Amino acid sequence: MSELHYLYGKPLGTADLRTQNSDFIVKEILPFSPTGEGEHHMLHVRKEGLNTVQVAEMIAKFAKVHPKEVTYAGQKDKNAITEQWFGVRIPGKETPLWKDLNSERLTILSSSRHSKKLRIGALVGNRFILTLRNVTQVEDIISRIEKVAQVGVPNYFGEQRFGHDGKNLVFGRQMMAGKKVKDRNKRSMYLSAVRSNLFNTVVSYRLANHGTKPLAGDCVMLAGSKSFFVTPEWDLIVLKRLIEKDIQLSAPLWGRGMMLPQGEAAAVETLAMSELADDCYGLEHAGLEQERRPLLLEPQALKYEQTADGLVLEFVLPAGSFATSLLRELVNYQDVKEQQWQATLVQEPAPEATNANVAADTIETKTEAAPNIEAES
Repeated sequence: MSELHYLYGKPLGTADLRTQNSDFIVKEILPFSPTGEGEHHMLHVRKEGLNTVQVAEMIAKFAKVHPKEVTYAGQKDKNAITEQWFGVRIPGKETPLWKDLNSERLTILSSSRHSKKLRIGALVGNRFILTLRNVTQVEDIISRIEKVAQVGVPNYFGEQRFGHDGKNLVFGRQMMAGKKVKDRNKRSMYLSAVRSNLFNTVVSYRLANHGTKPLAGDCVMLAGSKSFFVTPEWDLIVLKRLIEKDIQLSAPLWGRGMMLPQGEAAAVETLAMSELADDCYGLEHAGLEQERRPLLLEPQALKYEQTADGLVLEFVLPAGSFATSLLRELVNYQDVKEQQWQATLVQEPAPEATNANVAADTIETKTEAAPNIEAES
């Protein structure tokens, strides 16, 4: 991430992030309210010191249902205080006493029946309340907050997408070159890392060379939607829609099919991806289709407060975006929980080449999950 272009130049200030769990608060925002009836139970949960999968397993065990019957819209970090929704399908059974699940680390805030399954990505976004400690150059940070509120930040995929030491990207390239990965979820994760790196590369190149100005042939997205259209030329009407943020500039989520932008915009993206031809080829042949993602991330309700503890930031991000993409434009932060986790790592020796339990063409993926501060969809 350090080599990616900074829209406002590299920050001057430094700060500590996540010195304690309460320094990182995330609250999911659903696009609907539970209907109050149906075979699905919607649980609004507050958790600390537990990751999403752990909570899902606890709910399944408590409700005496198969783990696949417990769903969630997005994953949330263990080292934080988070509020998120879980769905539990319990057909033909009485409502469990959900409050009996409450513990020091888990609280059922509310429960209600619902008519449909809660699916991955069923979020409007996430609200963040972050406390930065040991802050320096506060004036520079505040100046950047004001700029970000007006323009936004590069919509980069955060370092979490690429795994510890970027191994997901490495494994993804090995897999596309012929290595076998049996686990379906890991295959998807590795492909996503390659695709995300390509997106970041295009965004960084474009912003470094052309800033945020529109280009002829741009593929623009309707705000809050995945719909898009091409602008061969920027007339006053379309430019006004961009200024009013009714439409957004975009960059590629690569896959098979024709390149979506045209003219100057297509030339810029082609040049940006020129050294990643193998990645493009691998993604096309993995069956992924051409998609688009907004070039800029525009946080909503962004505000700050100076307190005795440091600087408190509050903002809302759309589902699928990264809090780290915003933070990196504001301050050079140190993730205390991440550093503590890395200090506990014990390097295991590589398996012997003659190990019959590991096929020669299989990627070794025995890694512990690192702390994650992504607002996942």
